[in-house]
Amino acid sequence: MNMKIELKRLDDAFHFEAKSETGNIAHMDAGENIGGHNKGVRPMQMLLMGLGGCSAIDIVMILKKQKQQIDDFEISIDGEREEGKEPALWKTVVVHFKMKGQIDKEKAERAVQLSMDKYCSVSKTLELAGATITYKVTVNE
Repeated sequence: MNMKIELKRLDDAFHFEAKSETGNIAHMDAGENIGGHNKGVRPMQMLLMGLGGCSAIDIVMILKKQKQQIDDFEISIDGEREEGKEPALWKTVVVHFKMKGQIDKEKAERAVQLSMDKYCSVSKTLELAGATITYKVTVNE
């Protein structure tokens, strides 16, 4: 599978617009501590967003096939990076999947497990880079 991403600088500092081959746009910027202007997501934050999006798509696909009704689905991700290293990789990542609806909790837990342990390319990429990823699932809480 081939992907093409284009980045364009939008200011005299670190604000970039990233565009996918399908025309979807994301903004990236650096923190003010190094001269950025907070006009976009940091690239390392984008990795965690990618993890959430990748797993969410897997989970929704699995639960839809099982005729589960998802009324609400939120994901919280907390990550901790290595300190005093360059590059500072993700060390630990904790993902909390929160679902509401006509959903069997065991099916939800199994869908999350399948995504995180088997299907989600982003979680595998982060793990190969040394991150420890843990997760929990709550349904109708």
